[in-house]
Amino acid sequence: MASKILIIGGTGYIGKFIVEASAKSAHPTFALVREATVNDPAKAPIIESFKAAGVTLLYGDIYDHQSLVKAFKQVDVVISTVGARKISDQVKIIDAIKEAGNIKKFYPSEFGNDVDRSHAVDPAKSVFATKAEIRRKIEKEGIPYTIVSSNFFAGYFLPTLAQLDTTTTPREKVTIFGDGNNKGTPCQYNISFNELVALWEKKIGKSLVKTYLSEEEVLKLIAESPLPFNIVHATNLPINAIVSINHSVFVKGDQTNFEINPSFGVEASQLYPDVKYTTVDEYLNQFV
Repeated sequence: MASKILIIGGTGYIGKFIVEASAKSAHPTFALVREATVNDPAKAPIIESFKAAGVTLLYGDIYDHQSLVKAFKQVDVVISTVGARKISDQVKIIDAIKEAGNIKKFYPSEFGNDVDRSHAVDPAKSVFATKAEIRRKIEKEGIPYTIVSSNFFAGYFLPTLAQLDTTTTPREKVTIFGDGNNKGTPCQYNISFNELVALWEKKIGKSLVKTYLSEEEVLKLIAESPLPFNIVHATNLPINAIVSINHSVFVKGDQTNFEINPSFGVEASQLYPDVKYTTVDEYLNQFV
């Protein structure tokens, strides 16, 4: 029997894809929504797509404890996709799961680096620490859970080659964090900054002017980056947070500097060998 799955934050950047995937997988799928969201014209297309896919809308809010408990009692699995600014508020979800008493699995909102195996500096360090605190809270309460460490989202950094000053793929110059040899992981593919740039250069038939930033220069950039920034990124994070994540990945190698041990996790493609992942090479074709 298929599990009944509830997604919190389902109308957001990540959440809408998870809602869609759940519905397509024939799971009875529920989305927790606020009435204000349903009445927001900007969200109307997403809400209509949910309805067309057979998704059940449950009215509630993570700041309304009783609405959470009521929603949780109708499902088996809870997936949180709340944004970075609400990570700490997931304690409210945990409390409601504890009271409901029937949830078989909770997936907290992480979807990035494995925060228990990171060497990030602030501000990413503080965000990762908050995610780690949520992990410890879940463990303390004895709630069944799965953590999804998806590392890099392709849509976050591949379209710009992780550049900070553009929303398009660079064709003249590129800034590389560190020596370019540490690898990031979009999907199941590990690729270094140097390999990524070389792949793109081959596609466009020209060499880019490369500027390498030492760790000292990256740390200086983090310290001096203003909070507001005139480039809108999918992450909706301050620029210094984005740079500190790039530092973690490309300078410290935090996505590939450890082995995935069976004692704490498993690589996703081993669980789902039939899934056809889009390669980095294939993904970049759309920008040529």
